[in-house]
Amino acid sequence: MARGDKEKVSQAPAQVAEQPSDVRNVVVVGHAGSGKTTLVEALLAATGTIGRAGSVTEGTTVTDHDPAAVKQQRSVALACAPLSHQGVKVNLLDTPGYADFVGELRAGLRAADAALFVVSAWDGMDAATATLWEECAAVGMPRAVAITRLDHPRADFDEALALCQRVFGEEVQPLYLPMHGDDGHSVEGLIGLISQQVYDYSNGYPPQVRRPDPEHLPAIEESRGELIEGIIAESEDETLMDRYLAGEVIDSQVLIDDLEKAVARGHFHPAVPVCAETGVGLDALLELLTRAFPTPLEHPLPAVTGVDGSPRDALDCDPNGPLVAEVVKTTIDPYVGRVSLVRVFSGTLRPDTPVHISGHGLAERGHPDHDADERVTHIYSPLGANLREVAKCVAGDICAVTKSTAAETGDTISGKDRPLLVAPWLMPEPLLPVAVVPKTRSDEDALAKNLAKLVAGDPTLRLERNPETHQLVLWCMGEAHADVVLDRLRAGGVELSTEPAKVALREAFAAPASGQGRHVKQSGGHGQYAVCAIQLEPLPRGTGIEFVDKIVGGAIPHNYIPSVEKGVRAQAEKGIVAGYPVVDFRVTLVDGKAHSVDSSDAAFQTAGSMALKDAAEKAQITLLEPVDEVVITVPDSAVGAVMSDLSGRRGRVLGSESDPGGGERTQVRAEVPAVELLRYLVDLRSMTAGAGTFTREFARYEPMPGHLADQARKEHTPTR
Repeated sequence: MARGDKEKVSQAPAQVAEQPSDVRNVVVVGHAGSGKTTLVEALLAATGTIGRAGSVTEGTTVTDHDPAAVKQQRSVALACAPLSHQGVKVNLLDTPGYADFVGELRAGLRAADAALFVVSAWDGMDAATATLWEECAAVGMPRAVAITRLDHPRADFDEALALCQRVFGEEVQPLYLPMHGDDGHSVEGLIGLISQQVYDYSNGYPPQVRRPDPEHLPAIEESRGELIEGIIAESEDETLMDRYLAGEVIDSQVLIDDLEKAVARGHFHPAVPVCAETGVGLDALLELLTRAFPTPLEHPLPAVTGVDGSPRDALDCDPNGPLVAEVVKTTIDPYVGRVSLVRVFSGTLRPDTPVHISGHGLAERGHPDHDADERVTHIYSPLGANLREVAKCVAGDICAVTKSTAAETGDTISGKDRPLLVAPWLMPEPLLPVAVVPKTRSDEDALAKNLAKLVAGDPTLRLERNPETHQLVLWCMGEAHADVVLDRLRAGGVELSTEPAKVALREAFAAPASGQGRHVKQSGGHGQYAVCAIQLEPLPRGTGIEFVDKIVGGAIPHNYIPSVEKGVRAQAEKGIVAGYPVVDFRVTLVDGKAHSVDSSDAAFQTAGSMALKDAAEKAQITLLEPVDEVVITVPDSAVGAVMSDLSGRRGRVLGSESDPGGGERTQVRAEVPAVELLRYLVDLRSMTAGAGTFTREFARYEPMPGHLADQARKEHTPTR
């Protein structure tokens, strides 16, 4: 971190929460460019956490400290930024808005108890934001909306609010209206709908509070009525609506109390206009975060089991309970080493504490199951990349620990004497393969070392060493994710290049054939003598290889028959015409010859291999390609384009239905050759403005069309 950045972020000492009720954990979400990071920076400056707000374009913000974020001028990783307001510690979790970094978003959702959706007043929102709102609704997560970018020339608060109400629901209601300056465009203040006061920022932050001007009254009356009705509809006082409709003036404090309860329950979603650059609305937003969003005591905790999977009692957010925490993010700092961002669910984490670290269930992602006992020596409050040491971290709070040798993203930290395992959160499947090629042998060693670090911190990155294509493949969440991963590898001193990922094919016999293997050599001393004759026939897909012995009269001694089979299977594994394994056939050994002195196990293995190749020369070999069943979820408006595209990929549509998750989305089921899916993630996002997703699962192998098979034969050069 640059010296100027240190000066900027070290203005306020780290606040230590004494009780869960003193904490609010808020994940900040929204599409790329909506202003999330700028808003977080403004809130940090407004509360005195930092001396001045940094800039995304200059790479000086607290939460975009990652070199990749500075280079791309957008968030690429989850970052925690705590602040203090009126004695409450608010852990702001800034998340990337780009779809490639959804894993970072999921981690932020796991660590949070409420979500602040940031919506731009000039370019709206993307479909992914709408989907995320529905996901939060499904689990009852409290939500509020900050409408930002009000200073943009094309900003339209009314349109942005209407969009939120169309997409998120009528439960989204503004608590304030923007007050425009004399030019009719710039926002100089807010009009409070509950307080019926004007908050004037024309002289800077904090605002001056005064009574509204006469021209403000019609807008207040119209919007205030809708807001009050929305609050009362969620009130636990069933008489309140009747009293309001009868003309009774409801006390503002009653409305505020009911509003805060409704927000904490996830039933009402206030919207606040904010202009981060000028400070307009920052104080109103801080009031909302600290007073209306729930404490960790009000948010359900994840289920836990024993390390062996045995059931355990549900957790309570109790600082005096058993220690249970989760690593929600792991990064590698070039100076500090491994840094783990930790959400404490139960108990209190203190320095010099012996703990048990356990990670299970991600072996297929390159994270083998592991358990280890370690000692947490120091605890920090993270402010972006800046670590400030603290004396403890109570249940409900978020902290950072360093220098753990075992902790990876998703791991559970629990008491050494009572190890537990937290149920994992849903992690998306990486679907874009990138094959990497180190330039030298020393680069191979450096690559392995750096990949281990990256995989430990990023569960959305899957590492595959394909023994058939001989490629090292990184499965990423998209092109931007791949760029970040490759940049980090190169920054670690690895020189590498990339190449297109290959799909492992299969070879199969298209018709019956016979073959002979004759391996006869005499070169002094013991020679080599083995002759065998086979008949071959193709079998149904998925049957495998069958070997049948029909030798009569001892033409081949009994002890050499397994050698013939071994030679056939070894050659089938190597492939014949394109270097891919040969599958699904029956070999019948019908005849052969042996020599009393020169025959051997090795000779008959060679003869078996030669017999299979001889049969292949007489019968056509078909290349088989894997076919996957895919489930594609897209907005209804994109179904036609997706169907047409699938046809161009040789896909077979199996059916479509409305998305069970709700919303105006459709699920399309189809079977598509795997080779056509290598770049499908990129193309699908392009067709659906980033809103399309898909899953894939292997279905079977099918014959590859002739022209593609010919191309595959030319491209494949066996390296065995």
